[in-house]
Amino acid sequence: MDGLEPLGRLLIVAGLVLAALGAVFVLGPRLPFLGHLPGDIVIQRDNLTIVIPITSMILVSIVVSVVLALIGRR
Repeated sequence: MDGLEPLGRLLIVAGLVLAALGAVFVLGPRLPFLGHLPGDIVIQRDNLTIVIPITSMILVSIVVSVVLALIGRR
């Protein structure tokens, strides 16, 4: 059964990642600051709105990098 242990760990990690992604989709609209930080670009025209969330994506990238670094230490 030792041959299946890495597969089991992979399935657990994949499940946690999917659960976190689902939480982001459910709770994402309730986070008022994402997409509205200084440095995020919003262009509004008559029938068109373009949002380029540069600062928000940098913040998300830093948080994800820290979490993955903490997980990788184990």
